[in-house]
Amino acid sequence: MASNSRVSILDYFNIVFEGENGKIESNCKACGTRIQAKRTVTSNFVTHLKRKHQAMYDEFVKKKDVKREAYASGAVHTFAGNASGGSRSSSQSGAGLTKFDRSDPRQTLISEAIAKMIIRDLQPVQIVENEGFRELLQLLEPRYTPEPCHYIQQQLLPSYAYQVQLATKQALTGAESCSVTLDLWMSSSAAVSSGGGYLGVTCHFITSDWQIKSALLACLPLTGHHTAQRVMSEFDDISHAHGITGRVFRVVSDPSPCESRHTFRLPGFCLHDNGEIDEDEEEDSSDEEAGTGESKEVVQADEGDNSLDRCLGRCRIDCFARSLGLCVREGVRSSPQLSIALTKAACFYKYVIATVAPEKLGQVFGLGVTAATGQNSSSVEQQWNTQLKTIRQMLESADFLEDIVDRHDLALSSFEKAVLQELVEVLEPFEEATDMVQGDKHVSISLALPCVLGLRKHLGEVITRQCSGIVMGLSQALDRRLAGILEDPLYVTATTLDPQFKLSWSSDSDWHKQVLLEEVEKHTQPVSPPEPCPEAQPSPSKRSKLFSFIKQRPTTQAKSVEQELAAYLHEEPTDEDPLQYWKRKSIDFPLLSQVAKKVFTVPATTTAVERIFSFVSKTLRPERCRLLPKNLETLIYLKANYRILWA
Repeated sequence: MASNSRVSILDYFNIVFEGENGKIESNCKACGTRIQAKRTVTSNFVTHLKRKHQAMYDEFVKKKDVKREAYASGAVHTFAGNASGGSRSSSQSGAGLTKFDRSDPRQTLISEAIAKMIIRDLQPVQIVENEGFRELLQLLEPRYTPEPCHYIQQQLLPSYAYQVQLATKQALTGAESCSVTLDLWMSSSAAVSSGGGYLGVTCHFITSDWQIKSALLACLPLTGHHTAQRVMSEFDDISHAHGITGRVFRVVSDPSPCESRHTFRLPGFCLHDNGEIDEDEEEDSSDEEAGTGESKEVVQADEGDNSLDRCLGRCRIDCFARSLGLCVREGVRSSPQLSIALTKAACFYKYVIATVAPEKLGQVFGLGVTAATGQNSSSVEQQWNTQLKTIRQMLESADFLEDIVDRHDLALSSFEKAVLQELVEVLEPFEEATDMVQGDKHVSISLALPCVLGLRKHLGEVITRQCSGIVMGLSQALDRRLAGILEDPLYVTATTLDPQFKLSWSSDSDWHKQVLLEEVEKHTQPVSPPEPCPEAQPSPSKRSKLFSFIKQRPTTQAKSVEQELAAYLHEEPTDEDPLQYWKRKSIDFPLLSQVAKKVFTVPATTTAVERIFSFVSKTLRPERCRLLPKNLETLIYLKANYRILWA
């Protein structure tokens, strides 16, 4: 039987002072930290253990659980007996238990865990009022008192948001400069449900110890027709509120900011069985009917006066990840015969997934395939580069799959295999580039210029016999959207200051050196050597005479930008992380490091809020609009900044 002794958080602390009204001061037994609290409100002690001594905290929670189980065992047995007799409902199973006080650590921790679930899954706060959810809580912890919906929505979530705002503003105080990503998300279903869309403003900065940090500064709902002037007005207000006005180095936004989807699905490779028409497919159809396509519309917008360009000037740059995705989209569309082979491949894939044993599927597609849905853990139908990997796996195991499948009419013909094989070979470098600029890790724009050069070289060498038009389409899209990167001083500077590239990519190093020098002079302040302090002449002594043969060290002279650049380029390229390299070399190259600390804040990849928008777009389908949380912008804000509160 479990012990009846009380489990107390104070067992892990030494009480050194006890005052009036139950006030106590205690030292942590593990680290000696002084904690002040009341005997009746011990959350400070619990928080200290949770953050500083995880093992001790786990031990404390385990003891509490054991005590709880022993205390609640009678109630559980009563519930089991009444369930068989049908004389008592499950909601009454914990009626005989003493509920937690509002200040009890377990009450607080469970409420926090529920809030975390709502934030991470973007669930409506009203879920806490659902009968099934409350029955689950009653079963797991009968002593917990569920918090009302209005408390979580009006107090708990705003409190978390306020904590994030304070932490972000404090972190930005020490940042010399930062870059900002504007994510404007609009959707037809969003327009139906909320009358507009959402604007996400994400800030990227480097701390004093050369750590890259990103934080969503705001997620704002936009109602009605949005304009560039309104977006800029909101952006100015956010910048002022967070104290970054005048310190923004670059603003990154989509070249066509009507949507925030950075990838597309390969045409025809649809893995849905429920008859749904994807938004991408609808756009493809409308483009074909109009005889234009997204690329032409975007070009027309680029050739005209872009409002964001007028407002931000040279401070604004296109998102490289988005531009790269649009290049692939336009190139694939230029080869119409691809859609037929991709449709056949999708049918064959779905049949294989539905009929073949999982252990055999694992030999081809890995362990992530789920037979019930026809999807893998990477969401095959979501991104073209993931779909391309699946097609490559199918082609590599085509003979094996055809042997174990009984529907030979679904098998790919030799011509279809040849078409898909060419598609894989042509898009492989684009797939590699896309993989590099996706994911949670901050990716610098220093990768953009080498990627463009590598893609150009690949397209100049590849030969196609089946996929006519795709190489020319990709080349034209690449020149139209990304050729300007090769001469842009920002990209030249970022790539040269990346220690893995330096000027190894350049065909005209003298010109690129000059570009870099001009860019460095724009964004640096002179670094002067410390003035020597006047010292009195030392009186003669045995020690000074003893060491008089040692020459006095010459005063360190500040290097010019040219000298720093020459010394930097003289070193061999290294695969060391750029931020770690400049942290180590900031003393040797103070002028270059100033610029490095700016250019490496500019992201080439999508941001956390953009990925959240992509997730939300699934929730905002017209048939599911009723599930939309009322305070969606607060949940998005907290989800994007989850690590700030809960690392």
